[in-house]
Amino acid sequence: MSDDESRAIFREEALDLLAELDATLLELENSPHDLDLVNQVFRALHTIKGSGAMFGFDDIANFTHSIENVFDKVRTGGLEVSSELITTTFAARDHILGLLNGVDEEGNGSPERGEAIQDDVRDLVNGVAAADPAAVDTDLVAAVEPVSYRIRIRPREPKVDKELSLDPLFEDLRALGSCEVRVDASRLPGLDALDTQTLYLAWEVLLDTTAGLSAIHDLFFFTDIDLDVDIAQADAEGRFHESDVWPQSDGLTDKQAAPSASAAQMPVSEPEAASENTAEAGPVIAEASAKASAEPPAILPAAPPPAPGASPSRASATGSGQVKDSPKNPPKEASTTKGSLKDSGNSLRVSADKLDTLVDLVGELVIVQAQISQIVSERSDPILTSLAEQLERLSADLRDSTLGIRMLPIGSAFSKFRRLVRDLSSELGKDIELVTRGEETELDKTVLERLGDPLVHLLRNSIDHGIDMPAERQAAGKRPQGLILLEAEHSGSEVLIRITDDGKGMDPDVIRKKAVEKGLLAHDAEISDQEALKLIFLPGFSTAAKVTSISGRGVGMDVVHRAIDSLRGAIEIKSEHGHGTTITIRLPLTLAIIEGLQVQVGDGFFVIPLSLVEECVELHQQDVDPSGRKRIINLRGELVPYISLRRWFDIEGDAPEIEQIVITGIEGRRIGIVVDHVIGEHQTVIKSLGRVYRDVEGISGATIKGDGSLALILDVPRLVRSVVSENSV
Repeated sequence: MSDDESRAIFREEALDLLAELDATLLELENSPHDLDLVNQVFRALHTIKGSGAMFGFDDIANFTHSIENVFDKVRTGGLEVSSELITTTFAARDHILGLLNGVDEEGNGSPERGEAIQDDVRDLVNGVAAADPAAVDTDLVAAVEPVSYRIRIRPREPKVDKELSLDPLFEDLRALGSCEVRVDASRLPGLDALDTQTLYLAWEVLLDTTAGLSAIHDLFFFTDIDLDVDIAQADAEGRFHESDVWPQSDGLTDKQAAPSASAAQMPVSEPEAASENTAEAGPVIAEASAKASAEPPAILPAAPPPAPGASPSRASATGSGQVKDSPKNPPKEASTTKGSLKDSGNSLRVSADKLDTLVDLVGELVIVQAQISQIVSERSDPILTSLAEQLERLSADLRDSTLGIRMLPIGSAFSKFRRLVRDLSSELGKDIELVTRGEETELDKTVLERLGDPLVHLLRNSIDHGIDMPAERQAAGKRPQGLILLEAEHSGSEVLIRITDDGKGMDPDVIRKKAVEKGLLAHDAEISDQEALKLIFLPGFSTAAKVTSISGRGVGMDVVHRAIDSLRGAIEIKSEHGHGTTITIRLPLTLAIIEGLQVQVGDGFFVIPLSLVEECVELHQQDVDPSGRKRIINLRGELVPYISLRRWFDIEGDAPEIEQIVITGIEGRRIGIVVDHVIGEHQTVIKSLGRVYRDVEGISGATIKGDGSLALILDVPRLVRSVVSENSV
């Protein structure tokens, strides 16, 4: 693996860890006494630091080390979680991101910003030291002189169900200083009581190091092996203090704990040899220098869940190392940057470019399959027909599976908004709670990536314009804390995303007045309240009394509308003045392959996204207004306007005696699209148009039909708005 590949892997893993750090800090702010959350923060920082040093990101490693030390103080009881600590850590997180991506507009990633944050860190620590000098944690600074430690290690659960070696752990201990390992075989039973599936050995390590006690703790903190660990400073004779006693294990019976012989010369897999030595020897500690040992010390059991009643520990990320002087036990979450595979159960990290290439290939396969089906349908060969049907089923399954791989839970986008709400509400002096629902709802990766900015704009508007100040809320009979609900759910082939706030809502009269002032609406125009609400999406519209760093320039909602349009989505607004606003975004599940309704007008073919189609009805020529001004049909008592594709695109030729109207649902209203013929459903592989045709109103792309000809994909929302703006409806 090249250095560039290794650095790319580190960067990808670091971004994941920073996202995890963001979410964990928000949880920690709400639960400051939860040591599990403290340990999660510490592990994320520790992994970023260690991996950064490994892959040459020394600036990240050096900066992260100081922040990691602060959280080491927190987990050892030397410092409490405070709002200042959370804010400083958020700033440190942003600075690390700046070191990864380059200096941002706030200066994160610059040396000056890093020094300022480290000054804040020192002020936090010095403030604690001034208030309570005894709280200073000397383990954060490496000892000047080597200190001798005795470390006793024993599997917590002696039953062997998987072979694991302690060698990596001993290698890490040797890296801290002079290290000697001894095997403790005092619990090895006689032959008659020997269980070949039980591990009876323990280990004792003599370590001379300047690294400090916290560095030793860290080694066991990240191990995945379920161990009981006892660490104590050795006395002058190299013995444990009398108070350092092994906790009794429930895993061995008294009979199994009978006197046994040395295991220094005896593998666990040879019980017969063990029994010969057992007859003459009592309990001993067998000397076996780790430096002279060529074989792994022993085979260990895999990490099972801690036994009921076992003492909790902070020594391992899996609860696997029971360090005697540690009060808590963190949960399992240890990240790694050693390869391009990120193992989470049976998951596999794959490059986005490779995935996009796979989707493109599947799209080409779908096109070829359609062409084959077209040719086979023109022949009467039952064998070819059967093969074509099998190919169609297989290509459909492959298409669905491939698109499923691209699906990501929308919660990955939701999580970053908690930080946004926290920071902006604090800046504006508001108390706002963000509640998210439907995080497991899946959406295409491409859609999800392009959805981020529109959601940020909508949330910023809810925070700034929607949620009122605490005093205003109390005066209106509301609770002081505002609420923003962000939720997602599947609806057929679409995903619905709603942003609901319980703020002051929108006043249609105020919106009309502002639109008239800005020249966006004629002063004598008569529009409904619902139409007035949609005026906020016009370019340059804003109801803000003054321009701030958050809003007031009239660009946010216009950007939102265009972004949602580009995703072939729709946006709806419902608001009740004084009670709140709900904004609903409708998005297609994917932008790669969709189900469409193929229609024909003259010699041209078009595809309408099937998710927008409600029904098809006939339009007789005698029902058409010859002047072209009245284009409305009475559909079961409802007046539905329609658009003629023939007239809009100036398609030559005469319309048939009976045309078809495809009824679509757009932003809460029904619109008809008049075509010559409805061909039927069509599996549509979306191809982007060239630069010349990219801005054609009403067209979003093209697809290749089974006979090799092209069909244009209609952008129905844009088509409707374009026609309305030109008074063609």
